[in-house]
Amino acid sequence: MRVVTAAEMREVDRRATVDYGIAGLILMENAGLRVFECVRRVLGTLSGKLVVVLAGKGNNGGDALVAARHLVQHGARVRLFLDGDPAAVTGDAGVNLEIWRRLGERVYLLQDRNAIQVLQLALMRARLVVDGLYGTGFKGEIRDRARRVVEAVNESDKPVVAVDIPSGVEADTGAVRGTAIRADYTVCFGLPKLGHVLEPGANYVGELHVVDISLPRALLEAGEGRFLVTADMVRGWLPARAPDAHKGLFGHVLVVAGARGMLGAACLTARAAVRSGAGLVTLAVPRSLQETAAAFQPEIMTLGLSETGAGTVSRAAREQIEEFLGRADVLALGPGLSTRAETAEMVRELLPGLRLPCVLDADGLNAFAAGERPEAGGTAEGPFGRRPASGPLVITPHPGEMGRLLGVPAAEVQAGRLEIAERTAAEWGCTVVLKGARTLVAAPEKVTYINPTGNPGMATGGTGDVLTGMIAGLLAQGLPPERAAAAAVYLHGRAGDLAAAARGQMSLVAGDILEYLPAAVKELEPGNQSAGLTR
Repeated sequence: MRVVTAAEMREVDRRATVDYGIAGLILMENAGLRVFECVRRVLGTLSGKLVVVLAGKGNNGGDALVAARHLVQHGARVRLFLDGDPAAVTGDAGVNLEIWRRLGERVYLLQDRNAIQVLQLALMRARLVVDGLYGTGFKGEIRDRARRVVEAVNESDKPVVAVDIPSGVEADTGAVRGTAIRADYTVCFGLPKLGHVLEPGANYVGELHVVDISLPRALLEAGEGRFLVTADMVRGWLPARAPDAHKGLFGHVLVVAGARGMLGAACLTARAAVRSGAGLVTLAVPRSLQETAAAFQPEIMTLGLSETGAGTVSRAAREQIEEFLGRADVLALGPGLSTRAETAEMVRELLPGLRLPCVLDADGLNAFAAGERPEAGGTAEGPFGRRPASGPLVITPHPGEMGRLLGVPAAEVQAGRLEIAERTAAEWGCTVVLKGARTLVAAPEKVTYINPTGNPGMATGGTGDVLTGMIAGLLAQGLPPERAAAAAVYLHGRAGDLAAAARGQMSLVAGDILEYLPAAVKELEPGNQSAGLTR
């Protein structure tokens, strides 16, 4: 499902009217009707129930006016509060305001001296609030009287249905500068906007319902760009298995990872690659750890590598790894490797010569941190060498690791997650998986996937190692890098959600994600159509 900016959505609306002749009044009527239907699903019988409707001066307010009219027609009592001078409500919204008046319904003006008190009294008796104050064109901070309105709604603890986007959330960034409506449901028209799916805005949306308002499908599906990952999308990517399939058809993953005291990271990565469907997985660890690693999971083969006195992979191991890569299809490199100088040097020497797909994570990334890599790394080629002259590369940094790669604070990465992920993917020629709430997958070809699954319980050691193995396992089965990464991120988060539902977020550990991964995958098998977070 495409995710768009406010300007892109306006262009879709414009073309629907100009190219297809669909009048704005029709689109507004359909939008308001979808909002009404959401309210009816939440409240059930409407007769006699009080609903507070907040309407702004623009088309968002017009949508709210349509919803208010349908509520009244179905027996609800509505208190309509308008933000602004009624004379300033023009166009299609003005038409619907006039209809409201001709129905004999009252308009309460939020600019009136006692309006806040009247609103607070109405909220005390209301069963639900419809938020149509500000739409996707809003930028900046809600101030003065409007801020008091938003605070009154949030403090009322009444369920809120937002019209297209909660008031105060910026549609293009998800930024909330001050305060915003905390919605329980958001009825989004046509396509989700970036503000619906990027934090912190996503935290204000509640349940996101993406609804049809008669915008032509050709306009909604046109173009590349940014996409919200959905269950149907991932279902279509996962490879089918023929009745006569054998393990050789599903790829061989080599995992180079682990060090003394950090073998667990390596084992989690290898186990995740197996659970993600790779035909064969070999775990390469320092030689002294090989016997212990072999005991973790019998389905995984092991390889002992030359090691340093500290029990880390040595520089001499590079030749062993390169020799084995002739039998492998994908390399997963980095979890638990350590940051010892000799080990990091091995990673830096190994990566440029790779000709097969590689997933680089954790200490594999730290080997290329801005303060560690040699000047020969060259900013023009990025820290990882020339791409795609070498094999496809997927990097999986959390904000701290991305900050170290760029030489900037993690807070700067967090403040510009989307722009940084997309820019670095294009400049470095690799697929960037920027982890965190709403993990981003940005490809060099200017395609970005935004993941809706996952929960705060997954913020615990080892979950990133599991993700690395999952991406490698899907790469081994032939998925393109950006799809392997996006599918893995979705399934990783979905498994985490299933685990949290069963065991709670506080007690969730990385091994739980592995345990619930089969259930997450099974949801996407033919006949299981219930998974997905948008409606």
